[in-house]
Amino acid sequence: MPEPLATLADRLLDAARKAGADTADVIVVDGTSVSIDVRGGALEQAERSEGIDIGLRVMIGRRQANVSASDTRPDTMQQMAQRAVLMAREAPEDPHIGLADPSQFATDTDTASLDLFDPGAEPDPQALQDAAARAEAGAQANPGISQVQSASASYGRRRVHLGTSNGFSAGYARTGHSLSCVAISGTGANMERDYDFDSRVYGSDMRRPEDIGTEAAARAVARSGARKPKTGAYPVLLDERIAGSLIGHLLSAVNGAMVARGSSWLRNAMGEQILPTGLSLIEDPHRARIAASRLFDGEGLPTTRRAIVDNGVLTGWTLDLATARQLGMTSTANASRSTSSAPSPGLTNIALTQGEKSPAALMAEMGTGLLVTSMIGSTINPNTGDYSRGASGFWVENGEITYAVNECTVAGNLRDMLKRLTPANDAQSHLTRVVPSLLVEGMTLAGN
Repeated sequence: MPEPLATLADRLLDAARKAGADTADVIVVDGTSVSIDVRGGALEQAERSEGIDIGLRVMIGRRQANVSASDTRPDTMQQMAQRAVLMAREAPEDPHIGLADPSQFATDTDTASLDLFDPGAEPDPQALQDAAARAEAGAQANPGISQVQSASASYGRRRVHLGTSNGFSAGYARTGHSLSCVAISGTGANMERDYDFDSRVYGSDMRRPEDIGTEAAARAVARSGARKPKTGAYPVLLDERIAGSLIGHLLSAVNGAMVARGSSWLRNAMGEQILPTGLSLIEDPHRARIAASRLFDGEGLPTTRRAIVDNGVLTGWTLDLATARQLGMTSTANASRSTSSAPSPGLTNIALTQGEKSPAALMAEMGTGLLVTSMIGSTINPNTGDYSRGASGFWVENGEITYAVNECTVAGNLRDMLKRLTPANDAQSHLTRVVPSLLVEGMTLAGN
């Protein structure tokens, strides 16, 4: 019978106390993952992994150290604790570290309300192989496809437990099902690639494998004959699949660690208008059946719904305890933690206000410009917000797609871009980042 994760956490905390730690916290992760790849209708690769990882952070005064292992034997835990204490004694002082006060800890830790664990049996490897094969077959049914690069199905299960030396002890379990397909059209130098995928907490919520393969193929075929677009200043419509990356740059800039270092292009923007009026950016960690949901953060604090941007105005940073102390603020319960690292600020579920118009309607309004469906590379100046990325997609004339585009660059400044964006109405509600397609006016395109 496997030892309960809470018992393992208590044993490691006890070892830390005996080794001389003033305070400590522990994270224990028990996981299983299965991945199946199919190519040409046959099994290409099958992987399975399972095990327990443990992470220990000890503090001596204002010094800390973090150690991790995948061995839960008592001798290993004792050695971990001893080494962590020795490391902490040699670490530089950090006046901002420390556990939460017990009065701050979450009291509601029953994650059943979040419905993060699929109670069904672990999928049989043959079932995963069949799903991947069906996705591949769906892509191959398109005569414009020259090959299917990959079709993969996977399943994962994780149990996580967090414990602190001053009384917090809670955990949760979650599952994940995913399926992806990458299709290629054309041959030689004219090859074009695109993909589709789905990822859910519950297997019953997954899209049909054939639909994923069919969509991947259609996207790859649509990119056939791609060429460089015109150089100049044009409106750019970011497809829903990649629009979240633009909002991701905003979210990185409001991360407390970046702000505390003074390396964020939004470091002086608190209370300023950074999005158009009417748009809000909401974090909601309590959405059911969404993989990133959680009732408490990596330091045991209760999570809450909050507006990062409210009606276009920046209202808050993303903070854990250390960055909150450094900035003279209160933690937003956004500590993220792994077994191999100390807590740092991280986000859960994000949603941007959707617009009223479809992507097609926005494309019609923009007249001439670029629909971007894929991006590569990234040159982002974290201090100024200057932005430049390689892009591909479709050139639009008179509101209609005219030809596929590749090998171009889109550039601008994030502050200006965010103030000029218009959202569509096509965000997918099951994702952790619910961001619709975004129309951005006046970007610089480098092509022919």
